[in-house]
Amino acid sequence: MNSFDSTQALLPEIMALHGRWRSTQTALIEGERSLSWGAFDRLLNQVANGLRAQGVQPGDCVAVLMHNSLEMVAALFGTLKSGAVVVPLNLSITDQALVEMVGDCGAVAILASDEQCRRVDALRTQFPTLRAQSYVGVNAPARGWQEFNAWVEQQDAAPLLHAVQPDSPCNIIYSSGTTGVPKGIVHSHLCRLRWAVDVGAALRYHSGAITICSLGLFSNISWVSMLATFYAGGTVVVMRSFKPHELMAQIERFEVTHGAFVPIQLQRILDSGAADVHPSRTLQTLMCCGSPLAADTKRAVAAALSCQLIELYGLTEGLVTTLGPEDFRRKLTSVGKPLPGAQLLLLDESDRPVPTGEAGEIVGRSSLIMSGYHNRPDADAEATWIGPDGLRWFRTGDIGRLDDEGFLYIVDRKKDMLLSGGQNVYPADIEQVIRLHEAVAEIAVIGVPSERWGESPLAVVVLHAGQRIEAEQLMAWTNERVGKQQRVSGVVFRDALPRNPNGKILKRELRREYITAVVTSESRS
Repeated sequence: MNSFDSTQALLPEIMALHGRWRSTQTALIEGERSLSWGAFDRLLNQVANGLRAQGVQPGDCVAVLMHNSLEMVAALFGTLKSGAVVVPLNLSITDQALVEMVGDCGAVAILASDEQCRRVDALRTQFPTLRAQSYVGVNAPARGWQEFNAWVEQQDAAPLLHAVQPDSPCNIIYSSGTTGVPKGIVHSHLCRLRWAVDVGAALRYHSGAITICSLGLFSNISWVSMLATFYAGGTVVVMRSFKPHELMAQIERFEVTHGAFVPIQLQRILDSGAADVHPSRTLQTLMCCGSPLAADTKRAVAAALSCQLIELYGLTEGLVTTLGPEDFRRKLTSVGKPLPGAQLLLLDESDRPVPTGEAGEIVGRSSLIMSGYHNRPDADAEATWIGPDGLRWFRTGDIGRLDDEGFLYIVDRKKDMLLSGGQNVYPADIEQVIRLHEAVAEIAVIGVPSERWGESPLAVVVLHAGQRIEAEQLMAWTNERVGKQQRVSGVVFRDALPRNPNGKILKRELRREYITAVVTSESRS
């Protein structure tokens, strides 16, 4: 029997060890401010002790409603150190969704910043679970709040002992804030450690990584970057918001090596010419995820930024695949393979595995899978498939295909699929064709009611600046290049497509807007 204690070190302990062994190396940068690992670890301890002093106990939820900043990183990871469950909230959610999410998780404390403090004040009577002494804010109103930095300075910097356990909840990240009942995705501390280790390895993170975060830190995309960097002992560079020229200037100034982006960000970097003004000489690996990345954009980004590009397909709930640099050129339209140790299957509409090359719903098993949806057994059941061997698999709701080498290709969201004339039609296939037209900057295909076919594809298009084309011309051009069932019934032009803060197109908003666009005459002859 081994007499040594082999208990798994979790992220709070690992970060504390960096504070000791990497004490003088830089952990965090925001503009002109920076913290060494030693100072960063002390700051996290102060936040943790401050929460404990307010009566926040392990397992209690703490809401974080802040813009990107050094203080937000301290709020997120200081809460983790305390053993409380951190609940980072999207700043763009409605007031109603904010009230619902705080109520759903039963948050007992809130850490906010600037204008968000005043927003919370206007809703204060609707937060019955928040304790009066537990409103802490950066640039907060004098009445009813504790000023974050003054509050921190009053706290002990000694570490809390035994605050977290492997299976205790680490965070709740809400997947929706615009429609329906909020679904809070719960990850345990052990699960988040696996994210840091497994995803970090796939994305080539290391102790010398300097990672830039320009998306909201409430996003799981940002969490992937921060977890992997902090686990390795690297440096996180935080931007208040994404601006292409400012981003490239900071990459140049701070010698950034890594980053995580969504496709629209990469496209805007290319369109702005920022990479020409501030050429990157230190970038090693960039990850792109959140929505499909067009093949021509993949090539252009890798060339313009002189780095390796890794496309990641994944859900906050926990299934992840990556297309590594070694397969980049020959499998350009794929999203790669599952991480080591993960399993993946494609199921037909009767929940039977499909043959290689055929489309099916993606289901998976992985150590990254969430503990479940907070207080939503109905959602847990809907997202679960029980295999013939009795094992539980997570349903993604996405449609994919596998080639004969096991590489995954995303076809579409299951809920975005059209049933037209009794045939499954995947908007992504049509979008891929329309995107090839030189006048088209952005495209979303949705299903609208059709008297003849039940549903029919409608193309919603944003043109490049200075480009002109008639809707009938673009529809004819498209329908010459797609299958009969894929022919679009119409083309509408817009100045912009609705997107969430991570740049993902909100097709549900388009469907709601164009639901009355009933098609009465279509030809597929």
